[in-house]
Amino acid sequence: MSVSTTSMQEKVALVTGAAKRLGAASARALHCAGANVVVHYHKSKAPAERLVADLNQLRANSAIAISTELGSQAQAEHCFAMALEPWQRIDVLVNNASSFYPTPLGAIEDKDVADLFGSNVSAPLMLTQAARSELALRQGSVINMVDIHGFAPYRDHVVYCAAKAALIMLTQSMAQAMAPEVRVNGIAPGAILWPEDGSMDAAVQQKKIAEIPLARQGTAEDIANLVVYLASDAAGFITGEIIKVDGGSHV
Repeated sequence: MSVSTTSMQEKVALVTGAAKRLGAASARALHCAGANVVVHYHKSKAPAERLVADLNQLRANSAIAISTELGSQAQAEHCFAMALEPWQRIDVLVNNASSFYPTPLGAIEDKDVADLFGSNVSAPLMLTQAARSELALRQGSVINMVDIHGFAPYRDHVVYCAAKAALIMLTQSMAQAMAPEVRVNGIAPGAILWPEDGSMDAAVQQKKIAEIPLARQGTAEDIANLVVYLASDAAGFITGEIIKVDGGSHV
């Protein structure tokens, strides 16, 4: 039986912020493709453990959960060491963990800049650096979760948008620095999941959907399927790319 070019059999993927939403969907999709999965979380212990239990029920000893902070070099090295321990390899790193909240100009504080740049820039930078040698050994792949608002601003989210814009350049810079052994790409979701805090009411949601050329909201699976593709041999000649998944909104 031939193996699909998107097969992840015998590979191990570390997904940060994987307890919920896009991270959880990405972890499930990578697992479905055959990978063992390290589900990283910070505070969302219960959903992370439920996800791991579900995955291990599908395939025994194929998923673990780890809890660490991210941002500093020491935290990144600790996270990577924990992720490497169970299977002694990491082939794919998905930098998904992210803080997201409004920061209107005039109300921005130092802690907002530290948090939003810490989670969206420093964390993927330092974790990728910590994983660099292992990923090079495995001819691996890094996937950074960016945002379409790294290209075009989202009202009152000044710091978040600036951080995602920085992650776009970081993705391209790391792709150059880690070639030819490691591929580094980014995914820029559009209207996929609405904010968890309920800050976007139904009328605003419908207005946004009406502006999408494909006339629908995206799904977490739209993102997760692309994660699997970019991590797989099928995307073996793609690096330094930022792929917008927004139903055509950017055009």
